[in-house]
Amino acid sequence: MKSASLARVAGAIYLILIISGIFGLVYMPATLIDWSNPTATVTQIKSQEMFFRLGVLADAICFVCFIFLPLVLYKLLAWVNREVAILMVILALISIPVTLVNMVKLVDVLTLLAGHSYLAAIDGAQLEAQVMYLLVSFNNNTLIANIFWGAWLFPFGYLVMGSGILPRVLGILLILGGLGYLAEFIMKFMFSQESVPFWIGLPGTLGEFGICLWLIVMGAKEAPVSTQNTSG
Repeated sequence: MKSASLARVAGAIYLILIISGIFGLVYMPATLIDWSNPTATVTQIKSQEMFFRLGVLADAICFVCFIFLPLVLYKLLAWVNREVAILMVILALISIPVTLVNMVKLVDVLTLLAGHSYLAAIDGAQLEAQVMYLLVSFNNNTLIANIFWGAWLFPFGYLVMGSGILPRVLGILLILGGLGYLAEFIMKFMFSQESVPFWIGLPGTLGEFGICLWLIVMGAKEAPVSTQNTSG
């Protein structure tokens, strides 16, 4: 497959990943979860169960796309540096079992709220506490995944910068985005900050949106002929 076609396939997967990730990891929780009010949270999830389920589905789509995206990018960029490309794939794929297993907690929330007879012994306050614990635990696991969501951007950015078939500035932004993910992990875990300044994640947002749109709209120039057969 030519570089332009590979680039557009990668861009399409990236776009699906971004859209589903925004919906499942950002929009749905922001709409349904009130971290200071367990009763309101449980009421919201019960009354908008399908919306909650769509958020879980979006998470699944996002994480599955993250299996295929680095593999397609490997095919596109491995000729730049095969070892770095392999590292990119490994760092991305490590996060997959972490995130997919983590989704069980959201399914468990639905089980708790389903009203099964075997849960009758759990009173309302206990139920709300367990639901909030599962949601917090999901967030904690997602925070751990930030390590790998940031780490894979370092080799990815390096490959983009060295390729000559994609804008070098996007590679720089991707590397800065990797630093942003790691900074978010450190600030939240080490210093218990609930949120981080928007500018920390801004380079990553620009880099990932930018590379996604560039791959879809512009594609990629063909790799130099002398390097096309060096990726194995």
